Amino acid sequence: MFPTPSVQLQLVGCLLAALYALWRIVRPFVSKSPLDNLPGPECDSWINGNSVKLKHARDSWTYQKEWAQRYGRAYTFYGLLKEKWLCTYDPRALHNIFIKDQDVFSESDVFITSFGLFVGPGLLATLGDQHRRQRKMLNPVFSAKHLREMTPIFNEVIHKLEVAIASRVKDGPKGIDILSWMGRTALELIGQGGLGHSFDPLTEDRADEFADSVKAYFPAQSQIPGAIHDSLPKLVQIGPAALRRKVVEALPQAFVQRMRHISDALHAQSLRIVNEKRTALERGDEALKYQVGEGKDIMSVLLRANMVASAEDRLTDEELVAQVSVLVLAAMDTTSNALARILYQLAQHPDVQQKLREEVMEARDDGTGSLRDLDYNEVMELPYLDATHLLSRYSPVRVVERLVTKDAVLPLSAPVRGVDGSSIESIHVRKGMRILIDIEASNCNKEIWGEDADEWKPERWLNPLPSALEEAHIPGVYSHLMTFIGGSRACIGFKFSQLEMKVVLATLLPVFKFEQEKQHIYWNAAGVVYPSVGEHLTKPAMPLVVTSIRA
Repeated sequence: MFPTPSVQLQLVGCLLAALYALWRIVRPFVSKSPLDNLPGPECDSWINGNSVKLKHARDSWTYQKEWAQRYGRAYTFYGLLKEKWLCTYDPRALHNIFIKDQDVFSESDVFITSFGLFVGPGLLATLGDQHRRQRKMLNPVFSAKHLREMTPIFNEVIHKLEVAIASRVKDGPKGIDILSWMGRTALELIGQGGLGHSFDPLTEDRADEFADSVKAYFPAQSQIPGAIHDSLPKLVQIGPAALRRKVVEALPQAFVQRMRHISDALHAQSLRIVNEKRTALERGDEALKYQVGEGKDIMSVLLRANMVASAEDRLTDEELVAQVSVLVLAAMDTTSNALARILYQLAQHPDVQQKLREEVMEARDDGTGSLRDLDYNEVMELPYLDATHLLSRYSPVRVVERLVTKDAVLPLSAPVRGVDGSSIESIHVRKGMRILIDIEASNCNKEIWGEDADEWKPERWLNPLPSALEEAHIPGVYSHLMTFIGGSRACIGFKFSQLEMKVVLATLLPVFKFEQEKQHIYWNAAGVVYPSVGEHLTKPAMPLVVTSIRA
């Protein structure tokens, strides 16, 4: 009796995977890698290499920091099936990767496949002309001009956060999970400002499946075994999509079903939001008056522009729906976790917290003892607030990956020493090779930032920066940092994120004091770094003691 077609397909897939694995195992013995002379750690496993330590472990940041210090600006490590990867934070190499030769160094196929599979063909999951077309459509809605119009929305939402926290500390200092509140606020800000949709009133607790799915996305994704996650580009090529869906539905593994449920929930609500926005726009300006954001939100502006765009520039319905989930995922965890980290640092440095509080209170003083809201220009121009919110020491995303699309030479800003003792001034990279860019090592590179590069030190931004930093030409889009990366795939919403963080800090600090609790906070490496209480708990949380300081 012959196996069914679906079983045959699975057998063929397994055979191809086995042949590919066999080739990867024997390849190092028959073909030398141009990375062989670079230093790096010994291989931990024939299957996973060092990738579990560097890419998938909760404490991968410890190995990342240790290896950057030990091996320098360019080193090699082993990925799946002993594939050699290049890891670098060399400034000149980064400039080539993100600016000069960015077409040679493509977004990782694993990254593209992962977002495309779970979220859809939005900005994070597309390449080439499709990505450029989407970015062209989205760029205007993230401009400073548009953000000026959205600042009152930000102030209104964050005042609700202020009321919610105040109600919980009215009887005295209290431990509050600041991460949870920052997450709820970030979601509501991108909801109202980005989608014209309210997810969370903040002043009361209300369940929302979409909100829960967004919060669970990155922690759930980090639970996918590294070998499976890194194999996604190959797995999605096996059989038609309908068959793969049935296979996924039948798999018993908890992480599979959790990601399926999250993906389905994101798509269903994203489709609902797009349809609601389109209906309101078709009814005209009068209908928009009754919508959250009154038609000034990013999605309304995008849909309006899409309606009048030329055929070659217009986004498909599938792309529009995917943008909803992409906007929320990209805006929520990164900014909320970064804000939690800043408040954590302010709790550890009460002198910095007080100095920032005084600057903000002076700016918000209306002359009668009351506090007024700041407009876009005012909040963006406060010097100490700008210095404090900068993510130089702690980036929410520690690493990004790139795939080499054709053979090339990657120059270095200064030579590194090879295994054989020779001086290496450039690295030959070949098609198919993978590169890990160490964002945090770049942001804390002592060669260009100075010996205090590891310190969280707002004052550094108020003084002249080191000449070595100016000469390094870091390709990041903001203040010599790689936090928002650079080039054509730089974070499109970095100004939105900056505005959100600054308005939150400017609103809360004059009203509340933040202090550390006794619990140890552990920072977990994942797609987006997140805190938990202690090393043995994985649930995202970061409690701080909050005290009301204004009657």
